[in-house]
Amino acid sequence: MCIKDNKNCREDGNIATTECENSNSSSNVQNFYTDSKILVTGATGFIGKALVEKLLRSCPNVTTIYMLIRPKRGLTSDMRHEKLLGSSIFDTIRNQSPELLKKLVTIEGDVSDENLGLSESDRKTLAEEVDVVFHSAATVRFTEKLKDAIELNTLGTIKVIQMCREMKNLKAFVHVSTAYSNADKYEILETVYPSPCDLEDLKNCCGNEPIEKTIEKKLVGMHPNNYTMTKAVSEYVISTQANDLPVAIVRPSIVTGAWKEPVPGWVDNVSGISGIMIEISRGTLRSIICDEKCIMDVIPVDVVVNTLIAAAWQTATHRSIIVPVYNCTSGTLNPISWHKYGRLTEKHCLNVPSKYVQWYPGFSFTTNRFRHTLIELFMQFFPALFIDLIMILNGMKPIMFEIAKKFKKACKNGEYFALHEWKFQCDNLISLNKALTAENDRKTFCVDVEKIDWDDYVKNYLLGLRRFVLKDDPKTLDGARFVCFQNFSNFFLTSCFSTY
Repeated sequence: MCIKDNKNCREDGNIATTECENSNSSSNVQNFYTDSKILVTGATGFIGKALVEKLLRSCPNVTTIYMLIRPKRGLTSDMRHEKLLGSSIFDTIRNQSPELLKKLVTIEGDVSDENLGLSESDRKTLAEEVDVVFHSAATVRFTEKLKDAIELNTLGTIKVIQMCREMKNLKAFVHVSTAYSNADKYEILETVYPSPCDLEDLKNCCGNEPIEKTIEKKLVGMHPNNYTMTKAVSEYVISTQANDLPVAIVRPSIVTGAWKEPVPGWVDNVSGISGIMIEISRGTLRSIICDEKCIMDVIPVDVVVNTLIAAAWQTATHRSIIVPVYNCTSGTLNPISWHKYGRLTEKHCLNVPSKYVQWYPGFSFTTNRFRHTLIELFMQFFPALFIDLIMILNGMKPIMFEIAKKFKKACKNGEYFALHEWKFQCDNLISLNKALTAENDRKTFCVDVEKIDWDDYVKNYLLGLRRFVLKDDPKTLDGARFVCFQNFSNFFLTSCFSTY
């Protein structure tokens, strides 16, 4: 176990006061986390790092946050710790209260390894000290091999449960699932459904490729991919093997950039909706297979994090006989269609374009695959090849065709979710919001999705993608607008000439 001290502390040693650092005595949630020692798995993931940052900033009186981090791609756990601290999400804490970062402790481990890959001393430390556990580690790739998805999502959850059973002071254990764990149903209640397949069968198929392929074929039609299926099994495992523990399940829908915190629009990846919005704003994505009349159920990452934190408090202070499930979704309480979201994206990407814009933004949703293929071929792949040719002639490495192929694959993977919609029950989420009776709690740990203004949200999201992902300097905004105007002029003139 190694503690990573922050190297950017102020020389005078003083800690600036953040908005939420001075714990208000009226905050039940902050009081609950005072002196807590927390374990977070998946801390380097999108939700995980947002959770760690929020706990530090809004519950500064926590004693320690242990982060289970595995070595990956040639980086040790210590190196990944340092990389995590360099993330833009910690900018506010680094600038105002850098000493808080000393509360982050990395423990080397891996949920897919035996005993979580923990050393004997680290396991003993966790068993004796931790009182709140957030299990966020998972593979979220839709194309993940069944064996790997089982190892990480299902068997990994069993290992975390076993670790929780050893904890002497466990107050709350929150499992991060997905709203699409039961995607084979239209109406999804806040309850754990029967497992889609036998756990022992899943265990037996690991490492046996013929059996693995057979099971995958049987699951076709029940679940869109291995991710949602293994998450469904994980929920069932929680309900049957951990129902005597203080446990809760939180099911986010499509997790997107921040609504408010740590700054509006914060995002650090190009997965899913983020990547699609970037390519739309660059003018390189012209057609998407989607039923635009369907509800697009997205949920900002900070709402997810607030739900996790509040759910742990609620679980510890109001123990339930059955495992509580929170559908952390927006479609029921504050719905927005794919059509509306797409038009808002078009509207705002013209106001806040990237300097990397290639063509005038404009795209269409369609369920007509022939039409989609034609648009994709003539307005995405041919232009990409043309740009690559110019890059080659200028001695540059061609990349546009590969990018076009990458996003074709990404759109294909998410196609199922763009052609269907679900009705999510949100009674427990509403009750959780009502349980935040202290004014400070409702403000600091807001889970009220009805307050989201989608127009404002999409604008901030695009600004966040521009700032945090594309690394566009704000000074380039005017130049990008000029390029966008030029592209529009060329697009308009081309359309006029082609008409005549």
